[in-house]
Amino acid sequence: MRRTWRPEFPLDVGAVLGPLRRGPGDVTFRAVGGVWLTANTPDGPGTLHVTRSDAVEAQAFGDGAEWLLDGLPALLGAEDDDSAFECHHPLIAETRRRSPGVRLGSTRRVWDCLLPAVLEQKVTSTEAHRSYSQLCRRFGTPAPGPVTGMFVPPTPRAVLSITDWEWHKAGVDGARRRALIAAAQVAHRLEGAAALGGEAGRALLRKVPGIGVWTAAEVAQRVWGDADAVSFGDFHLAGLVGWALLGRPLDDDGMAEVLAPYSPQRHRAVRYVELSGARKPRFAPRFSPRDYRAI
Repeated sequence: MRRTWRPEFPLDVGAVLGPLRRGPGDVTFRAVGGVWLTANTPDGPGTLHVTRSDAVEAQAFGDGAEWLLDGLPALLGAEDDDSAFECHHPLIAETRRRSPGVRLGSTRRVWDCLLPAVLEQKVTSTEAHRSYSQLCRRFGTPAPGPVTGMFVPPTPRAVLSITDWEWHKAGVDGARRRALIAAAQVAHRLEGAAALGGEAGRALLRKVPGIGVWTAAEVAQRVWGDADAVSFGDFHLAGLVGWALLGRPLDDDGMAEVLAPYSPQRHRAVRYVELSGARKPRFAPRFSPRDYRAI
């Protein structure tokens, strides 16, 4: 199935869809000849291929093809409204000027974003991305369509079928395992968070044991383009915002104070900081990943 869509606003497809990528080896996302991504939809698994020239050209495959094409404008930020956003710092203003095509997209798929977000709790990105790739390969389904080597993420039912030994092989510790099992048991109810949106949607996600502020924000940013969902509790984010905007490190309380003028679009401000190229200084070696498979 195909769809051609002409957005009435500047659009950088790569920047909008970039946050959906979970590391360079993500088997659910590929940026070659456009962007390829896989999804579990209400109609079944699907693969979406998006390219941009004068218009956005999309192809979709699998049982979820029609659902994916229907949601193409929302996925690429058509429902995002940044008209009231004000830049209170030169770096954010300059990044916004240089990147007019950046918008906050909405996947409308809670489970697909919740699974990798939980895996990223309190571990290095390398560990989380490795676990996600292994779980997708072993318990997901091959992506519909002409692509090879891509997989649709495991469904909640598939996650509930994973044995303790398989969790261990994938390097997933007990806390994240329990959070994913608890979420999978009520996954059909959690999909309602996308319709609620905002703080109400995040609050619904946080009712699941093991899902806190950080995880709920990571999901909200991607699923319904929540412009105010800040990932408080992130190991790097407060430091990045502090060095970029003030030239010194911050903790979460300090970041909340700095971002307060941007409410209710604090995440949008953070997104511009991330896209600015600013980096915090390194004072020590990188944190060494812990391989739970060896325990």
